[in-house]
Amino acid sequence: MKSPQLPVALVALGLSLTLVLSSSAADKVFNILDYGARGDATTLDTAAIQKAIDAAHAVGGGARVLIPKGRTFLTSTLELRANIDFHIQGGAELVISTNRADYASDGGVLTALNAENLTISGKGKFMGRALSFMTGYDAKDEWWLFKEWRPKMFILTGCTNLVVRDITFGDAPEWGLHMLGCHKVLVDGIKVRNHLDVPNCDGIDPDHCTDVLIKNCDIVCGDDAIVIKNTRQTKDYGPSANIRVQDCVMETQDSGLKLGTETTSDIRDIIFERCEIKSSCRGLTIQLRDEGSVSNIVFRDIKFTSRYHSDPWWGRGEAISFTAIQRTNSIPLGKIQNVLVQNVTGLAENSIRVYGAEPGHIENIRFENVAVKFNRWTKYKGGLFDNRPTKVYETILIHNNPGFALHNAVDVTLRDCRVSWGGNLPDYFTHALEAENVTGLKLTRFKGEAAHSDRDAAIIVR
Repeated sequence: MKSPQLPVALVALGLSLTLVLSSSAADKVFNILDYGARGDATTLDTAAIQKAIDAAHAVGGGARVLIPKGRTFLTSTLELRANIDFHIQGGAELVISTNRADYASDGGVLTALNAENLTISGKGKFMGRALSFMTGYDAKDEWWLFKEWRPKMFILTGCTNLVVRDITFGDAPEWGLHMLGCHKVLVDGIKVRNHLDVPNCDGIDPDHCTDVLIKNCDIVCGDDAIVIKNTRQTKDYGPSANIRVQDCVMETQDSGLKLGTETTSDIRDIIFERCEIKSSCRGLTIQLRDEGSVSNIVFRDIKFTSRYHSDPWWGRGEAISFTAIQRTNSIPLGKIQNVLVQNVTGLAENSIRVYGAEPGHIENIRFENVAVKFNRWTKYKGGLFDNRPTKVYETILIHNNPGFALHNAVDVTLRDCRVSWGGNLPDYFTHALEAENVTGLKLTRFKGEAAHSDRDAAIIVR
Protein backbone atom coordinates (compact mmCIF):
# COMPACT_ATOMS: atom_id res chain seq x y z
CA MET A 1 0.00 0.00 0.00
CA LYS A 2 1.38 3.37 -0.96
CA SER A 3 1.52 5.75 2.00
CA PRO A 4 -0.55 8.94 1.81
CA GLN A 5 1.56 11.93 0.87
CA LEU A 6 1.42 15.35 2.46
CA PRO A 7 -0.13 17.69 -0.11
CA VAL A 8 1.83 20.58 -1.55
CA ALA A 9 -0.73 23.03 -0.17
CA LEU A 10 -0.01 21.83 3.36
CA VAL A 11 3.76 21.94 2.93
CA ALA A 12 3.46 25.54 1.73
CA LEU A 13 1.10 26.52 4.54
CA GLY A 14 3.81 27.66 6.94
CA LEU A 15 5.37 29.93 4.32
CA SER A 16 2.09 31.52 3.26
CA LEU A 17 1.10 32.31 6.82
CA THR A 18 4.50 33.78 7.57
CA LEU A 19 3.98 36.13 4.65
CA VAL A 20 0.59 37.19 5.99
CA LEU A 21 1.94 37.93 9.46
CA SER A 22 4.98 39.81 8.17
CA SER A 23 2.88 42.51 6.49
CA SER A 24 2.89 46.02 7.94
CA ALA A 25 -0.48 45.48 9.61
CA ALA A 26 1.03 42.69 11.70
CA ASP A 27 2.93 45.35 13.66
CA LYS A 28 -0.38 46.81 14.83
CA VAL A 29 -1.31 45.57 18.29
CA PHE A 30 -4.80 45.82 19.77
CA ASN A 31 -4.41 45.43 23.52
CA ILE A 32 -7.73 44.43 25.04
CA LEU A 33 -7.04 46.69 28.05
CA ASP A 34 -7.36 49.64 25.69
CA TYR A 35 -10.92 48.51 24.88
CA GLY A 36 -12.10 48.31 28.48
CA ALA A 37 -11.11 44.81 29.60
CA ARG A 38 -10.50 44.64 33.35
CA GLY A 39 -8.70 41.34 33.80
CA ASP A 40 -9.76 40.96 37.42
CA ALA A 41 -11.15 37.40 36.95
CA THR A 42 -14.65 38.50 38.02
CA THR A 43 -15.74 41.18 35.52
CA LEU A 44 -17.08 39.71 32.28
CA ASP A 45 -14.69 41.05 29.64
CA THR A 46 -16.40 39.53 26.59
CA ALA A 47 -17.61 42.83 25.10
CA ALA A 48 -14.24 44.55 25.49
CA ILE A 49 -12.33 41.65 23.95
CA GLN A 50 -14.78 41.50 21.05
CA LYS A 51 -14.23 45.21 20.39
CA ALA A 52 -10.50 44.58 20.11
CA ILE A 53 -11.09 41.65 17.77
CA ASP A 54 -13.34 43.74 15.52
CA ALA A 55 -10.85 46.60 15.44
CA ALA A 56 -7.98 44.28 14.49
CA HIS A 57 -10.12 42.66 11.82
CA ALA A 58 -10.85 46.08 10.30
CA VAL A 59 -7.10 46.56 9.80
CA GLY A 60 -6.44 42.92 8.86
CA GLY A 61 -3.17 41.61 7.53
CA GLY A 62 -2.40 39.67 10.71
CA ALA A 63 -3.10 42.49 13.17
CA ARG A 64 -2.62 41.21 16.71
CA VAL A 65 -5.26 41.10 19.43
CA LEU A 66 -3.20 41.04 22.61
CA ILE A 67 -4.37 39.29 25.79
CA PRO A 68 -1.69 40.79 28.08
CA LYS A 69 0.24 38.93 30.74
CA GLY A 70 -0.30 39.24 34.46
CA ARG A 71 -4.11 39.22 34.41
CA THR A 72 -7.03 36.80 34.27
CA PHE A 73 -9.84 37.69 31.89
CA LEU A 74 -13.35 36.25 32.29
CA THR A 75 -15.07 35.63 28.97
CA SER A 76 -17.92 33.89 27.20
CA THR A 77 -18.57 33.60 23.45
CA LEU A 78 -16.04 35.44 21.30
CA GLU A 79 -16.23 35.56 17.51
CA LEU A 80 -12.74 35.49 16.08
CA ARG A 81 -12.41 37.05 12.64
CA ALA A 82 -10.31 36.81 9.52
CA ASN A 83 -6.76 38.12 9.11
CA ILE A 84 -5.91 38.50 12.80
CA ASP A 85 -3.57 36.93 15.35
CA PHE A 86 -5.45 36.31 18.60
CA HIS A 87 -2.47 36.22 20.94
CA ILE A 88 -2.60 35.07 24.56
CA GLN A 89 0.64 36.32 26.04
CA GLY A 90 2.65 34.10 28.38
CA GLY A 91 1.42 34.78 31.91
CA ALA A 92 -2.06 35.73 30.70
CA GLU A 93 -5.15 33.63 31.27
CA LEU A 94 -8.60 33.50 29.76
CA VAL A 95 -11.21 31.73 31.91
CA ILE A 96 -14.74 30.97 30.82
CA SER A 97 -17.98 32.16 32.37
CA THR A 98 -20.18 29.57 34.04
CA ASN A 99 -23.36 31.59 33.33
CA ARG A 100 -25.26 30.16 30.37
CA ALA A 101 -26.93 33.52 29.70
CA ASP A 102 -23.53 34.96 28.79
CA TYR A 103 -23.18 32.67 25.76
CA ALA A 104 -24.35 32.72 22.18
CA SER A 105 -26.74 29.95 21.21
CA ASP A 106 -24.03 27.64 19.85
CA GLY A 107 -22.44 27.31 23.27
CA GLY A 108 -18.86 27.84 22.20
CA VAL A 109 -16.23 30.16 23.69
CA LEU A 110 -13.61 30.85 21.01
CA THR A 111 -15.63 30.65 17.80
CA ALA A 112 -15.05 31.56 14.17
CA LEU A 113 -17.07 31.24 10.99
CA ASN A 114 -15.46 31.24 7.53
CA ALA A 115 -12.46 33.18 8.83
CA GLU A 116 -9.40 33.17 6.55
CA ASN A 117 -5.85 33.65 7.82
CA LEU A 118 -6.81 33.33 11.48
CA THR A 119 -4.06 32.63 14.01
CA ILE A 120 -4.51 31.74 17.68
CA SER A 121 -1.13 31.93 19.39
CA GLY A 122 0.86 32.64 22.52
CA LYS A 123 2.19 30.96 25.64
CA GLY A 124 -0.81 31.90 27.78
CA LYS A 125 -3.66 29.75 29.07
CA PHE A 126 -7.32 29.31 28.14
CA MET A 127 -9.13 27.48 30.92
CA GLY A 128 -12.61 25.97 31.05
CA ARG A 129 -13.65 25.46 34.71
CA ALA A 130 -14.98 21.99 33.95
CA LEU A 131 -16.11 21.01 37.43
CA SER A 132 -18.46 24.00 37.59
CA PHE A 133 -20.44 22.30 34.82
CA MET A 134 -20.71 19.00 36.70
CA THR A 135 -23.41 17.88 39.15
CA GLY A 136 -21.01 15.77 41.18
CA TYR A 137 -18.59 12.86 41.15
CA ASP A 138 -19.86 9.30 40.77
CA ALA A 139 -17.44 7.29 42.89
CA LYS A 140 -18.86 3.95 41.73
CA ASP A 141 -18.37 4.65 38.04
CA GLU A 142 -15.32 6.85 38.59
CA TRP A 143 -16.30 9.88 36.56
CA TRP A 144 -17.91 13.27 36.85
CA LEU A 145 -21.60 13.66 35.96
CA PHE A 146 -22.30 16.63 33.76
CA LYS A 147 -25.12 19.14 33.84
CA GLU A 148 -27.60 19.63 31.00
CA TRP A 149 -25.47 22.34 29.40
CA ARG A 150 -21.72 22.81 29.06
CA PRO A 151 -19.83 24.83 26.42
CA LYS A 152 -17.16 23.72 23.97
CA MET A 153 -13.84 25.51 24.26
CA PHE A 154 -13.43 26.09 20.50
CA ILE A 155 -15.87 25.93 17.58
CA LEU A 156 -13.92 26.96 14.48
CA THR A 157 -16.04 26.47 11.37
CA GLY A 158 -15.19 26.83 7.71
CA CYS A 159 -11.81 28.49 8.34
CA THR A 160 -8.99 28.50 5.77
CA ASN A 161 -5.30 29.06 6.57
CA LEU A 162 -5.92 28.47 10.27
CA VAL A 163 -3.02 28.33 12.74
CA VAL A 164 -3.26 27.35 16.41
CA ARG A 165 0.18 27.52 17.97
CA ASP A 166 1.82 27.24 21.42
CA ILE A 167 -1.21 27.95 23.59
CA THR A 168 -2.29 25.91 26.61
CA PHE A 169 -5.93 25.11 27.12
CA GLY A 170 -7.47 22.89 29.73
CA ASP A 171 -10.12 22.16 32.32
CA ALA A 172 -12.52 21.76 29.36
CA PRO A 173 -16.13 20.95 30.24
CA GLU A 174 -16.70 19.39 26.81
CA TRP A 175 -14.85 19.11 23.48
CA GLY A 176 -11.63 21.05 23.20
CA LEU A 177 -10.26 22.20 19.84
CA HIS A 178 -13.14 21.43 17.47
CA MET A 179 -12.46 22.43 13.87
CA LEU A 180 -15.40 21.85 11.51
CA GLY A 181 -15.00 22.11 7.74
CA CYS A 182 -11.62 23.84 7.99
CA HIS A 183 -8.91 23.75 5.31
CA LYS A 184 -5.14 24.33 5.39
CA VAL A 185 -4.72 24.01 9.15
CA LEU A 186 -1.59 24.01 11.31
CA VAL A 187 -1.83 23.00 14.98
CA ASP A 188 1.64 23.20 16.48
CA GLY A 189 3.01 22.89 20.00
CA ILE A 190 -0.20 23.25 21.96
CA LYS A 191 -0.69 21.79 25.42
CA VAL A 192 -4.02 20.35 26.63
CA ARG A 193 -4.63 19.77 30.33
CA ASN A 194 -8.15 18.45 30.85
CA HIS A 195 -9.43 16.27 33.68
CA LEU A 196 -8.95 12.56 33.05
CA ASP A 197 -12.27 11.77 34.74
CA VAL A 198 -14.49 14.30 32.92
CA PRO A 199 -16.29 12.67 29.95
CA ASN A 200 -16.39 14.11 26.41
CA CYS A 201 -13.48 16.50 26.97
CA ASP A 202 -11.65 15.62 23.73
CA GLY A 203 -8.29 17.14 22.95
CA ILE A 204 -8.18 17.94 19.21
CA ASP A 205 -11.07 17.17 16.81
CA PRO A 206 -10.60 17.84 13.07
CA ASP A 207 -14.12 17.28 11.70
CA HIS A 208 -14.68 17.31 7.91
CA CYS A 209 -11.26 19.02 7.60
CA THR A 210 -8.65 18.83 4.83
CA ASP A 211 -4.94 19.63 4.52
CA VAL A 212 -4.19 19.55 8.25
CA LEU A 213 -0.89 19.23 10.10
CA ILE A 214 -0.96 18.56 13.85
CA LYS A 215 2.45 18.33 15.50
CA ASN A 216 4.38 18.65 18.75
CA CYS A 217 1.28 18.60 20.95
CA ASP A 218 1.11 17.41 24.58
CA ILE A 219 -2.38 16.25 25.52
CA VAL A 220 -4.03 15.06 28.74
CA CYS A 221 -7.79 14.50 28.53
CA GLY A 222 -10.58 12.16 29.59
CA ASP A 223 -11.92 11.55 26.09
CA ASP A 224 -10.19 10.98 22.72
CA ALA A 225 -6.85 12.77 22.54
CA ILE A 226 -6.71 13.33 18.75
CA VAL A 227 -9.73 12.17 16.79
CA ILE A 228 -10.55 12.70 13.12
CA LYS A 229 -14.25 12.47 12.40
CA ASN A 230 -17.12 13.47 10.15
CA THR A 231 -20.12 14.42 12.27
CA ARG A 232 -23.61 14.54 10.81
CA GLN A 233 -24.37 18.10 9.75
CA THR A 234 -27.15 19.89 7.86
CA LYS A 235 -24.49 21.32 5.51
CA ASP A 236 -22.21 19.10 3.41
CA TYR A 237 -18.70 19.89 4.62
CA GLY A 238 -17.13 17.09 2.59
CA PRO A 239 -14.60 14.46 3.68
CA SER A 240 -11.74 14.52 6.15
CA ALA A 241 -8.63 14.12 4.02
CA ASN A 242 -4.89 14.81 3.82
CA ILE A 243 -4.26 15.00 7.56
CA ARG A 244 -0.95 14.32 9.29
CA VAL A 245 -0.38 13.96 13.04
CA GLN A 246 3.21 13.73 14.22
CA ASP A 247 5.42 13.96 17.31
CA CYS A 248 2.59 14.20 19.85
CA VAL A 249 2.36 12.83 23.41
CA MET A 250 -1.01 11.82 24.87
CA GLU A 251 -2.63 10.55 28.04
CA THR A 252 -6.34 9.73 27.99
CA GLN A 253 -9.06 7.45 29.31
CA ASP A 254 -10.37 6.95 25.77
CA SER A 255 -8.52 6.47 22.48
CA GLY A 256 -5.11 7.96 21.91
CA LEU A 257 -5.24 8.27 18.11
CA LYS A 258 -8.63 7.68 16.52
CA LEU A 259 -10.75 7.85 13.37
CA GLY A 260 -14.53 7.99 13.96
CA THR A 261 -16.86 7.22 15.66
CA GLU A 262 -18.82 9.61 13.43
CA THR A 263 -18.11 8.58 9.83
CA THR A 264 -20.93 10.15 7.84
CA SER A 265 -18.63 10.81 4.86
CA ASP A 266 -15.22 9.54 3.77
CA ILE A 267 -12.03 9.79 5.82
CA ARG A 268 -8.95 9.23 3.70
CA ASP A 269 -5.21 9.84 3.35
CA ILE A 270 -4.32 10.12 7.04
CA ILE A 271 -0.89 9.64 8.66
CA PHE A 272 -0.22 9.27 12.38
CA GLU A 273 3.51 9.05 13.12
CA ARG A 274 6.15 9.33 15.85
CA CYS A 275 3.66 9.58 18.71
CA GLU A 276 3.57 8.28 22.28
CA ILE A 277 0.35 7.31 24.04
CA LYS A 278 1.22 7.08 27.73
CA SER A 279 -2.17 5.68 28.73
CA SER A 280 -5.48 5.02 26.98
CA CYS A 281 -8.47 2.69 26.83
CA ARG A 282 -7.57 1.89 23.19
CA GLY A 283 -4.27 2.85 21.68
CA LEU A 284 -5.01 3.08 17.94
CA THR A 285 -8.64 3.14 16.88
CA ILE A 286 -10.80 3.15 13.77
CA GLN A 287 -14.50 3.10 14.59
CA LEU A 288 -16.61 2.92 11.45
CA ARG A 289 -20.31 3.20 12.26
CA ASP A 290 -21.86 5.17 9.39
CA GLU A 291 -22.07 5.40 5.61
CA GLY A 292 -18.65 6.94 4.94
CA SER A 293 -15.56 4.84 4.24
CA VAL A 294 -12.12 5.02 5.85
CA SER A 295 -9.16 4.43 3.53
CA ASN A 296 -5.43 4.99 3.03
CA ILE A 297 -4.49 5.24 6.69
CA VAL A 298 -1.01 4.93 8.21
CA PHE A 299 -0.07 4.47 11.88
CA ARG A 300 3.72 4.29 12.21
CA ASP A 301 6.49 4.71 14.78
CA ILE A 302 4.12 4.78 17.75
CA LYS A 303 4.40 3.58 21.35
CA PHE A 304 1.31 3.05 23.49
CA THR A 305 -0.20 1.67 26.69
CA SER A 306 -3.86 0.62 26.79
CA ARG A 307 -5.81 -0.48 29.85
CA TYR A 308 -9.27 -1.06 31.26
CA HIS A 309 -11.19 1.66 33.08
CA SER A 310 -14.52 1.66 34.92
CA ASP A 311 -17.63 0.48 33.04
CA PRO A 312 -18.99 3.77 31.64
CA TRP A 313 -15.72 4.62 29.90
CA TRP A 314 -15.44 3.65 26.25
CA GLY A 315 -13.17 0.84 25.20
CA ARG A 316 -12.05 -2.24 27.06
CA GLY A 317 -8.30 -1.89 26.99
CA GLU A 318 -7.93 -3.01 23.35
CA ALA A 319 -4.40 -2.41 22.11
CA ILE A 320 -5.57 -1.63 18.58
CA SER A 321 -9.23 -1.62 17.58
CA PHE A 322 -10.39 -1.41 13.95
CA THR A 323 -14.14 -2.10 13.89
CA ALA A 324 -16.84 -1.80 11.23
CA ILE A 325 -20.21 -2.10 12.96
CA GLN A 326 -23.54 -0.68 11.85
CA ARG A 327 -24.78 2.08 14.16
CA THR A 328 -28.49 1.52 13.41
CA ASN A 329 -30.47 -0.52 10.91
CA SER A 330 -31.43 2.66 9.06
CA ILE A 331 -27.84 3.81 8.38
CA PRO A 332 -25.74 1.90 5.80
CA LEU A 333 -22.14 1.02 6.57
CA GLY A 334 -19.04 1.96 4.56
CA LYS A 335 -15.67 0.18 4.44
CA ILE A 336 -12.32 0.24 6.19
CA GLN A 337 -9.62 -0.39 3.60
CA ASN A 338 -5.92 0.10 2.97
CA VAL A 339 -4.59 0.52 6.52
CA LEU A 340 -0.91 0.18 7.45
CA VAL A 341 0.30 -0.23 11.04
CA GLN A 342 4.09 -0.09 11.05
CA ASN A 343 6.80 0.00 13.73
CA VAL A 344 4.35 0.06 16.61
CA THR A 345 5.05 -1.23 20.13
CA GLY A 346 2.74 -1.41 23.10
CA LEU A 347 1.60 -2.79 26.42
CA ALA A 348 -2.09 -3.64 26.68
CA GLU A 349 -4.74 -5.43 28.70
CA ASN A 350 -6.68 -6.55 25.62
CA SER A 351 -6.28 -7.71 22.03
CA ILE A 352 -5.28 -6.18 18.74
CA ARG A 353 -8.75 -6.37 17.20
CA VAL A 354 -9.86 -6.20 13.56
CA TYR A 355 -13.58 -6.81 13.58
CA GLY A 356 -16.20 -6.59 10.89
CA ALA A 357 -19.64 -7.33 12.29
CA GLU A 358 -20.49 -8.60 8.80
CA PRO A 359 -18.27 -9.65 5.88
CA GLY A 360 -17.32 -7.12 3.20
CA HIS A 361 -16.50 -4.07 5.30
CA ILE A 362 -12.79 -4.51 6.15
CA GLU A 363 -10.05 -5.20 3.63
CA ASN A 364 -6.30 -4.80 3.09
CA ILE A 365 -5.04 -4.34 6.63
CA ARG A 366 -1.26 -4.63 7.08
CA PHE A 367 0.66 -4.95 10.33
CA GLU A 368 4.45 -4.64 9.93
CA ASN A 369 6.87 -4.84 12.84
CA VAL A 370 4.13 -4.60 15.46
CA ALA A 371 5.10 -5.91 18.91
CA VAL A 372 2.65 -5.91 21.81
CA LYS A 373 2.93 -7.37 25.30
CA PHE A 374 -0.35 -8.37 26.95
CA ASN A 375 -0.88 -8.40 30.70
CA ARG A 376 -3.53 -7.54 33.31
CA TRP A 377 -2.82 -4.97 36.02
CA THR A 378 -6.10 -3.14 36.70
CA LYS A 379 -9.01 -4.29 38.86
CA TYR A 380 -11.76 -4.17 36.23
CA LYS A 381 -13.62 -7.10 34.68
CA GLY A 382 -11.94 -8.54 31.58
CA GLY A 383 -12.65 -10.94 28.77
CA LEU A 384 -14.67 -8.32 26.91
CA PHE A 385 -14.74 -6.37 23.65
CA ASP A 386 -16.43 -3.00 23.23
CA ASN A 387 -18.70 -2.67 20.16
CA ARG A 388 -20.26 0.65 21.10
CA PRO A 389 -21.98 2.62 19.72
CA THR A 390 -24.45 0.28 18.02
CA LYS A 391 -28.15 -0.48 18.26
CA VAL A 392 -27.81 -3.49 15.96
CA TYR A 393 -25.26 -5.71 17.70
CA GLU A 394 -24.33 -6.53 21.26
CA THR A 395 -22.59 -3.51 22.79
CA ILE A 396 -20.23 -5.23 25.25
CA LEU A 397 -19.21 -8.62 23.89
CA ILE A 398 -17.97 -11.39 26.16
CA HIS A 399 -15.00 -12.89 24.33
CA ASN A 400 -11.64 -14.50 24.98
CA ASN A 401 -8.66 -12.21 24.41
CA PRO A 402 -6.03 -13.49 21.95
CA GLY A 403 -3.07 -11.35 20.94
CA PHE A 404 -4.55 -10.72 17.48
CA ALA A 405 -8.33 -11.15 17.12
CA LEU A 406 -9.35 -11.03 13.45
CA HIS A 407 -12.97 -11.42 12.32
CA ASN A 408 -14.72 -10.96 8.97
CA ALA A 409 -11.91 -9.35 7.00
CA VAL A 410 -10.19 -9.71 3.63
CA ASP A 411 -6.44 -9.53 2.94
CA VAL A 412 -4.88 -9.16 6.37
CA THR A 413 -1.08 -9.28 6.51
CA LEU A 414 1.11 -9.73 9.59
CA ARG A 415 4.77 -9.25 8.80
CA ASP A 416 7.47 -9.37 11.50
CA CYS A 417 4.87 -9.11 14.25
CA ARG A 418 5.34 -10.34 17.82
CA VAL A 419 3.00 -11.25 20.66
CA SER A 420 4.30 -11.68 24.21
CA TRP A 421 2.65 -12.12 27.59
CA GLY A 422 3.22 -10.68 31.05
CA GLY A 423 3.08 -12.33 34.46
CA ASN A 424 -0.64 -12.03 35.16
CA LEU A 425 -2.50 -14.20 32.65
CA PRO A 426 -6.22 -14.75 33.28
CA ASP A 427 -7.97 -17.75 31.72
CA TYR A 428 -9.51 -15.64 28.95
CA PHE A 429 -6.06 -14.80 27.56
CA THR A 430 -5.70 -17.35 24.78
CA HIS A 431 -3.98 -17.66 21.40
CA ALA A 432 -1.29 -15.45 19.92
CA LEU A 433 -3.53 -15.20 16.85
CA GLU A 434 -7.18 -16.08 16.35
CA ALA A 435 -8.72 -15.57 12.90
CA GLU A 436 -12.33 -16.23 11.98
CA ASN A 437 -13.70 -15.82 8.47
CA VAL A 438 -10.58 -14.04 7.25
CA THR A 439 -9.69 -14.58 3.60
CA GLY A 440 -6.22 -13.77 2.31
CA LEU A 441 -4.49 -14.01 5.70
CA LYS A 442 -0.71 -13.78 5.26
CA LEU A 443 1.81 -14.44 8.04
CA THR A 444 5.50 -13.70 7.54
CA ARG A 445 7.92 -14.23 10.43
CA PHE A 446 5.11 -14.03 12.97
CA LYS A 447 6.31 -14.79 16.52
CA GLY A 448 4.18 -15.63 19.52
CA GLU A 449 2.96 -18.41 21.76
CA ALA A 450 -0.42 -18.83 23.40
CA ALA A 451 -0.83 -17.23 26.81
CA HIS A 452 -1.49 -20.73 28.17
CA SER A 453 0.60 -22.85 25.85
CA ASP A 454 -0.29 -26.06 27.70
CA ARG A 455 -3.94 -25.46 26.85
CA ASP A 456 -4.18 -23.47 23.60
CA ALA A 457 -2.54 -23.47 20.23
CA ALA A 458 -0.50 -20.41 19.28
CA ILE A 459 -2.52 -19.86 16.10
CA ILE A 460 -6.08 -20.85 15.36
CA VAL A 461 -7.87 -20.16 12.08
CA ARG A 462 -11.56 -20.89 11.59
